[in-house]
Amino acid sequence: MSRARAGGGVDSRAGGGVGPYKLASVLLQYPTLALFDGLGHLDAAAAATAPRASRDGFARFLRWLRATPPTEVAQHYVETFDLRRRCALYLTYYRYGDTRKRGMAMLTFKAAYRAAGFEPSEDELPDYLPLVLDFAALTPRGERLLRGHRADLELLRRALADAGTPYADVVAAVCARLPKLGRRDLALVGRAWEKGPPEEEVGLEPFAPPGYLDGSGTGARR
Repeated sequence: MSRARAGGGVDSRAGGGVGPYKLASVLLQYPTLALFDGLGHLDAAAAATAPRASRDGFARFLRWLRATPPTEVAQHYVETFDLRRRCALYLTYYRYGDTRKRGMAMLTFKAAYRAAGFEPSEDELPDYLPLVLDFAALTPRGERLLRGHRADLELLRRALADAGTPYADVVAAVCARLPKLGRRDLALVGRAWEKGPPEEEVGLEPFAPPGYLDGSGTGARR
């Protein structure tokens, strides 16, 4: 999906018109100096967010962002999302790893983008969470994608909480705007959490960005 058309770039100075999904997208992308320059606008966007659990999650994260030097935030981001297999920002990765099932699952995202009039970008995988959040900020089809992958969001939230990273608050803020997990999804989350992402299938090209699995890639910042 074209990021120009989808509003996917990080522009923290546009805080006055930033909704909760766009806010989460901005905060989950690699932290640039523009992010820190626009913290006042992001604080205002967070304060206008509902429900309270979502608002509080954003507020906690933004307090940490203000209290932490930008270089430390950038290093923490890389350590969290680039070097932790369980914390990938790709919604289908946790459940499917690099398997054929993941490839099929990503077709759902591409179909949703195209049905809404957007062309999937070749610069990023279609299940990249900030991209999906940008989409959700533009159209109800995007929120339906998030609802359909509510279990995957919960797996990411748990992994981030388990890692002790403030980024867990951002994903929790997104989850707070979505329906609670049903019994079936809870069972799915339990099984996937215990096993972790499946290993790559023999003879199948990886779906994760090049270098991601060996820690040398920067897929989460593309």
